[in-house]
Amino acid sequence: MNKPQKFFVAQVGKTHGLHGDLKLHIHTDFPEQFQIGNSFDSSSGRLEISRINLDRGIVAFKGYDGVDYAKKLTNTKIYASLEETKERCQLNEGEHFWFELEGCDIIENGELLGKVTDIQRLANVDYLFIQTDRALVEIEFAKSFLVPNISRYVVSVDIQSKTITVIDAKEILEAS
Repeated sequence: MNKPQKFFVAQVGKTHGLHGDLKLHIHTDFPEQFQIGNSFDSSSGRLEISRINLDRGIVAFKGYDGVDYAKKLTNTKIYASLEETKERCQLNEGEHFWFELEGCDIIENGELLGKVTDIQRLANVDYLFIQTDRALVEIEFAKSFLVPNISRYVVSVDIQSKTITVIDAKEILEAS
């Protein structure tokens, strides 16, 4: 049986004030999932938000009222499940979660270039980390390469068939 997939979405910082408020360091593109009443798994057990101010980066959790109780949560890592992420985070047309892109084949002009194994953000651009197809590695191409996930290179994404159609990505591979 597969273990449920969890995504690191935030880390709790130090206390703020005397009422149990804590700094919240968000590590997701979807801060809207942090709302009063929402619960998250964490390294300190299940936590439910009782107060939140995203503009100030301040959060309080049910059952941790007062600075002494809140201090116990300092450095706690907060996680969201795959189901919670899909339910709470709204994507715009043409947007995809990173976990949906991982495992997709990269296709250019009908040729399989490789498979997405990871995604990394560098200077506000998401890069697809591609494990080059074995047939191309055998003819001396690099074992891996990065393709910017921007419309200049990514033509279409089909999550159902797990394929990403690209243009000019082979040039990047050849230069790698």
